[in-house]
Amino acid sequence: MKPLILHGHHAGPNPYKINLILENLNLPYEEKFWVLGEDSKGIKGPEFLKINENGRVPALEDPNTGIVSWESQAVINYLLRVYDKSYTLCPGPDASEQDRVDYDKWIAFLITTFAPMMGQRNWYVHFNAIDNPDAKKRYEEQTLRCFGVLEGQLAKTGGKSILPSGFSAVDCHFWPWLRGYGLAQLNISAFEFCGRWIREIGERPEVKRIDEFLAKAK
Repeated sequence: MKPLILHGHHAGPNPYKINLILENLNLPYEEKFWVLGEDSKGIKGPEFLKINENGRVPALEDPNTGIVSWESQAVINYLLRVYDKSYTLCPGPDASEQDRVDYDKWIAFLITTFAPMMGQRNWYVHFNAIDNPDAKKRYEEQTLRCFGVLEGQLAKTGGKSILPSGFSAVDCHFWPWLRGYGLAQLNISAFEFCGRWIREIGERPEVKRIDEFLAKAK
């Protein structure tokens, strides 16, 4: 089997989701790192735009099938359809309809609500040209509200996994975002099970492998 090619960069949570899926499925892969900008190494440059016309990472090339995908959810869905034949990370054919709905809704919650709120919090804390206390406060409140929603779900498993069935692609979607609470200058001490989940996922061997790999690649 030829290695898959993951296109990412050294920071940001979304490419990390794909690392987690690839590692958990034991798929061979290589990672090509891009930078911000419009030159030949940039995600807005002509070379990368041939892979992803939206100019964002992650993107994935699969030389075994000829498939090119981008947007983290689309990439993950592709990998699970093609390579997770034993349904280790997603609901299998015997799963109940409620199990399928729960899987979908928590991923949707991350993509449409939790991640955008935390992304905006990071923007106004670190990158906005003008200090905007109102915006920082709003996105702090909204992100912490999202932590509260997730806290109730994680309480069902004692902080082991987001779904009661165990570790899944849902956890892979959430982990790279939630681990960045410190960067976002958020105090999550009130969320016992979120904190426990962050610590436990951080001890998984594939997470340690990815962190070591990314540190060496910088």
